[in-house]
Amino acid sequence: MEMSFKSIVRKLREMKDGKGAERKHQRNRTRSQIVPHVALSDAIEQGQWANLPPKVLLDIICRVEESEASWPARSVMVSCASVCKSWRKITKEIIKTPEECGKPTFPISLKQPGPRESPIQCFIKRDKTKSVYRLYFGMTPSEDERDKLLLAAKRIRRATSTDFVISLVADDFSRASNTYVGKLRQVFLGTKFSIYDSQPPGDAAIQQPGPVATISYELNVSRVRGPRRFRCAMHSIPLSSIQEGGSAPTPKSFPQLFDDKSFSAPLSKAKDSAIDISSSGFSKSAMMVTSQEPLVLKNKAPRWHEQLQCWCLNFEGRVTMASVKNFQLLAEVDPSHNVPDPKQEKIILQFGRIGKDTFTMDYRYPLSALQAFAICLSSFDTKPACE
Repeated sequence: MEMSFKSIVRKLREMKDGKGAERKHQRNRTRSQIVPHVALSDAIEQGQWANLPPKVLLDIICRVEESEASWPARSVMVSCASVCKSWRKITKEIIKTPEECGKPTFPISLKQPGPRESPIQCFIKRDKTKSVYRLYFGMTPSEDERDKLLLAAKRIRRATSTDFVISLVADDFSRASNTYVGKLRQVFLGTKFSIYDSQPPGDAAIQQPGPVATISYELNVSRVRGPRRFRCAMHSIPLSSIQEGGSAPTPKSFPQLFDDKSFSAPLSKAKDSAIDISSSGFSKSAMMVTSQEPLVLKNKAPRWHEQLQCWCLNFEGRVTMASVKNFQLLAEVDPSHNVPDPKQEKIILQFGRIGKDTFTMDYRYPLSALQAFAICLSSFDTKPACE
């Protein structure tokens, strides 16, 4: 079957536009003229593209997947999955998780762990006037502003706390929306935060709701000027995930009834508490999500540069401006644990300023984009008691 990728994409878009026009036409019909949903689905499924032989269809989608490595061209794979059931089934079989291919594609990939080796590189744009933060896929902002939006968050100040509501889109931050994916809540003087996921990952879902992660910034009691220090207890990720043969929870799909009231109710009733994540141990509430020992991340201590008279970290060129918000996170492990090599100190998440309101965010396994973004959001609040 000889057809260029551009021709395939054009046909896919034509079909998508045609479906939209058909749906609009159906809504305008009188009640007696409305075609039953099942019949309409069958009619779409019997289209010429749906009747392609499975081997031919598999070959087409495989070639498209190999050729479209990054966004916005990566959206072609989403278009393939939107054609019909047979296309969607094969596309979902071909598309691998970010851990396996290093590329986010479908929305669920934002809740799946990143790759184990090379990190996924992203950047965050801050809009101070609207208190909105947008996460984009890519090394740096593009000149034509065609960057792929992954997640967006809006800071909402309340009487007793501050919430960062996280959404799949940049203009809808309602908890009742089907684009709501989680939140970050400040629970104590801007030094303690809880991360909530609208859908607990993998087998971590239990009857008793609780945060999937907690972040604790250390108070600067001595008032000596220096960088912030903090720890993240990832209650939904077991420590065993970074050990040999271990794995992190990997959700495969969003709930079918994404906007069901019962789906978001437990989160609104959950009680936030200041959870102790010091090295001495964890409280019972911190162990609600997983019965295994959770993974704890700590910020890498910077070194003092005598010539520059400042604290420094090696960001490999990904951070270009000094800021108290800059950090690198690595796993906090006991030398006795069975880890590949504790001396290598693999950076799991790094975040830093490259412009007045632009920051880079690079994350890898076992963190997901949602978890990494929430951790970075905690760094934006002013913390006089910590620095």
